[in-house]
Amino acid sequence: MIDPTRERQLEELDLVNLCTRILVNARNELYLNMHFLDVALSSLMFEANPDCGGLATDGFTLYYHPDYLCSLYKGGRVRVNRAYLHVILHCLFLHMDTRSKRDVRRWNLACDIAVESILDDMYQRCIHMRKTPYRRNLYLHLHEKLKVLNAEGVYEALMDMAPDEETLARMEAEFLTDCHDLWEEENSPSMTQQRKNQWDDNREKMQTEMETFAQEASEDAGSLLDQVRVENRERYDYKEFLRKFSVTKEELQVDPDSFDYVFYTYGLSMYGNMPLVEPMETKEVYRIEDFVIVIDTSMSCSGELVKYFLEETYSVLAESESYFKKVNIHIIQCDDRIQADQLITSREEMEAYMRDFTVAGQGGTDFRPAFEYVTGLMRQGRFTRLRGLIYFTDGKGIYPVQMPPYETAFVFLKDQYEDLSVPPWAIKLILTPDDIE
Repeated sequence: MIDPTRERQLEELDLVNLCTRILVNARNELYLNMHFLDVALSSLMFEANPDCGGLATDGFTLYYHPDYLCSLYKGGRVRVNRAYLHVILHCLFLHMDTRSKRDVRRWNLACDIAVESILDDMYQRCIHMRKTPYRRNLYLHLHEKLKVLNAEGVYEALMDMAPDEETLARMEAEFLTDCHDLWEEENSPSMTQQRKNQWDDNREKMQTEMETFAQEASEDAGSLLDQVRVENRERYDYKEFLRKFSVTKEELQVDPDSFDYVFYTYGLSMYGNMPLVEPMETKEVYRIEDFVIVIDTSMSCSGELVKYFLEETYSVLAESESYFKKVNIHIIQCDDRIQADQLITSREEMEAYMRDFTVAGQGGTDFRPAFEYVTGLMRQGRFTRLRGLIYFTDGKGIYPVQMPPYETAFVFLKDQYEDLSVPPWAIKLILTPDDIE
């Protein structure tokens, strides 16, 4: 007589093996149609979990309820393919790590809408499903405000729409694909960082693949490449970003990296106080010397945010490896015209300026006067080697058309900016409130 417990275990094992084959086939079909997803598709392990309501992930493993996955497969391979890619996109855009203090329910919905909008915009038969009129109308409404439907932008749009309970439930029913409960579980800092590093790396590799070797396939990927570009450029470390504007210069100081203490001490031991090798008296360093900081002082940028930004920028510039003893930094305040220009030549002047800082202007926003003013300073010989200009703004203004002869970066505060008209020659950096407070 067969043991009922043993028989049930064998049935469950067969079911798990079947589900594993379903997921592997889905992964293979997605890869055959979209080679640029190669690394991302292989980054999740599979694990059956009867306690899981359907599909779920923690960024390391794809958990599934066997009965749910089988029922999904009965509806067609496309449904499984879409669900698999839906989960992968959540991971690629780090939706489980970027909620911050946002409302959980609306954030989960915003992430699902963002991911499904990508899938609905992709022209691949392996995931294609006809868009419902409800989805089509919602996408049109969101695109009136957003160029790219990323999770952060969709969340802000949802908060502005303030849908009632019935409308919110209708949206959730339309876009629900996976369970996000695992997103709320706390991991150790090392585990969280490991997950972030892995998916940041996956996303950067995917962008490179889409822009080079898989250009034809990426044309059928709809808005996916746009979203990947947005996410990749948002992941800048501000300190590393500022160091892009440093220049090489020799300073009068001992360079321990090019000095051999063996010969130095050998000479002292053999000849008394006569070293065989003297340390080099100069050292080549990378530091920021000529620089321009422009502050948008229109009504849309509050004084507190501006001050926070200046304090963070100063803290980076004041580092010993980034800051010359004598500097040439212009801090310009501009709304629709130049309101103030403060020249900073030393640490002491910067500290005094920060103590007495006040916002001047608060009119409209026009970026062109600042660039014209800096061009005038260059003609007057006020800079030795101007490497860059940083413009702190919300982006709601008129941009110059012509590219200046120095690197330019527009710095925005996350969730409080508009970037539809940023020129292609400019760097765009998005900071979170935690970055500058």
